[in-house]
Amino acid sequence: MNQYAKMQRQLQSPDVMQRLMTLYGSREGMLVNQRARYTGLLKRHEDLIGNAQPIYMISAPGRTEISGNHTDHNRGKVLAAAVNLDTLAAVTRRDDNIVNIHSEGYPALSLSVAPDQLAPRKEEEGTTAALVRGVAHGMHREGLAIGGFDAVITSNVRSGSGLSSSAAFEVLICAIFDELYAGNKLDAKKRAIISQYAENVYFGKPSGLMDQMASSVGGLCYIDFQNPDPQVTAIPYDFAKMGYQLVVVNTGGSHDDLTPAYASIPAEMKAVAQCFGQPDLRSVLPEQFMRELPRVRQQLKDQNADRAIMRAAHYFAENRRVSELVCALQRDDMPAFLNLIIESGRSSFEYLQNIFATSDRQELALALMLSQSKLQNSGAWRVHGGGFAGTTLNFVPNAMLDSFVKEMELVFGQHSCNVLAIRPEGPACIKLG
Repeated sequence: MNQYAKMQRQLQSPDVMQRLMTLYGSREGMLVNQRARYTGLLKRHEDLIGNAQPIYMISAPGRTEISGNHTDHNRGKVLAAAVNLDTLAAVTRRDDNIVNIHSEGYPALSLSVAPDQLAPRKEEEGTTAALVRGVAHGMHREGLAIGGFDAVITSNVRSGSGLSSSAAFEVLICAIFDELYAGNKLDAKKRAIISQYAENVYFGKPSGLMDQMASSVGGLCYIDFQNPDPQVTAIPYDFAKMGYQLVVVNTGGSHDDLTPAYASIPAEMKAVAQCFGQPDLRSVLPEQFMRELPRVRQQLKDQNADRAIMRAAHYFAENRRVSELVCALQRDDMPAFLNLIIESGRSSFEYLQNIFATSDRQELALALMLSQSKLQNSGAWRVHGGGFAGTTLNFVPNAMLDSFVKEMELVFGQHSCNVLAIRPEGPACIKLG
């Protein structure tokens, strides 16, 4: 029996089966599907890399944003969770500084992470290479060891799914370097900060820290970004036991060419803050903001002042809602929780204005209309993630799950609905061989 066959047998051991149940939940068919997925990835590693053991099966989860829509980039509050969809790699260490990545559905990638090769490259902006190089530099400047590896990667956190495929990939690359070279010295916060650095500085997307933090920390968590060291509080809660399933509906909208739309939100919020001599809205008192609206409107008259003011108003109300949502969960008050989720979604639609960027791309608005029609007085619905295209988040009563999924998939296509479970941990490693 060769080494790969032995590793495939390891994947069927009771310890590994229990590990998979922890990471992916216990829905019917989960173990069969994940075992096939892991075995298939191991076989691809054998075909493409074919070198000796050990092989590290390293996974990083996608995330769902429960509330706190577009608050993190202005030091706000969010309620977010890691989910049981992930980016998964079969990885072996190399003896040089070359990183080779074979990612399903993408061209093969090879680059050097030698110390003199880690500067940002303009031509790599918006590419996978930028994220790998950025993570490598982020770890290197923290004094952590890095080096080469061969990785075969698959992901069911699809690009454009609203579950933050980029954050899952960044956190995965951090976890690979940490497992192979740095001795697992990264804590969850530092891993998230390095991942965000790669996305902001190397990839060129001005994201906040929420996506990376949720993927890195795991579980359902309340995050307050007021201080440079974010406050992270675990919120143990099982929505399924309370009678609800989390369903993300992928409307099929593309995020292509939407970076300027995303970038306008933090820019306009910060423009309002600067009217008060502050760098971000967290430093501005909501009552002061409301009292001085005429001055702010006049000061920003050449900068889409009215939309900037409404986006700032969303920020202040959303920060308050996150705190109220946490309290509702802590007292098991699902009716109050669901009402607040609907309020959050309405605020994103009316004030934040991140449901559609152009009049000919309104699939998110359609999905929200359909969810409201189906779930009114029973569940909750809202835009999911950054918005403008992509997905909605729905809290669906268990008894309505099958009909909700069927009706939404009639409109948006087969497999457009993801029924999610909260994953209790961030990146995870199973060592084989």
